[in-house]
Amino acid sequence: MNLIVIGTEQNLSECKAKFGDTHTYAIADNYKEAGRLIETDTVIFDFLIDEIPTEIEFYLDLNVVAFLSTAKRSLLDLTYGLLKNPEATLFGFNGMPTFLNRSLLEVAVLHVDDRSVLEKTCQDLNSAFTIVEDRAGLVTPRIICMIINEAYFTVQEGTATREDIDMAMKLGTNYPYGPFEWCKRIGIKNVYELLEAVYEDTKDERYKICPLLKREYLQQ
Repeated sequence: MNLIVIGTEQNLSECKAKFGDTHTYAIADNYKEAGRLIETDTVIFDFLIDEIPTEIEFYLDLNVVAFLSTAKRSLLDLTYGLLKNPEATLFGFNGMPTFLNRSLLEVAVLHVDDRSVLEKTCQDLNSAFTIVEDRAGLVTPRIICMIINEAYFTVQEGTATREDIDMAMKLGTNYPYGPFEWCKRIGIKNVYELLEAVYEDTKDERYKICPLLKREYLQQ
């Protein structure tokens, strides 16, 4: 299978770790370059679209399967008003750092009829998948970022140190990283912007951003 990664070298490494070395990989850091790389049976993993959603028009006339990073906005929001009948088959996935190489590929689907394409594509990628609701934050990212936010509240209140919280979460819940370790790996910009998007979408107080987290985001 021909896989095009629109993003960074780190994104390319994550895809190779997730999908293995039996595919042909190419990388582009912009959409003009990506357009030149497209061949037969191309599958695209687009890590940039979350940051530059106006580039969604790139997919209007392309006969490809594309997974678009939609952690900070839903796939419907991303395509609404820009693409009515795209040639490409589009899915949403979480392209934030640390989330791709997991046992299940978390995918949002726009149209029920696209599920057969998703099944075939994931079979070719040798990746199990699960379909989740097409909402900002998907499922796993919003849970992890909410835990990070709560950890910031705990530090802000003086209840525990960052080191103690990280240790407690790893030993108590068997998480691979503590909340602050995870925040560093994901990037505080990504954490902040995802929480902001989920709060705007849900108005749920659980996602209201801790002032300490906001201050660190603004100071970066």
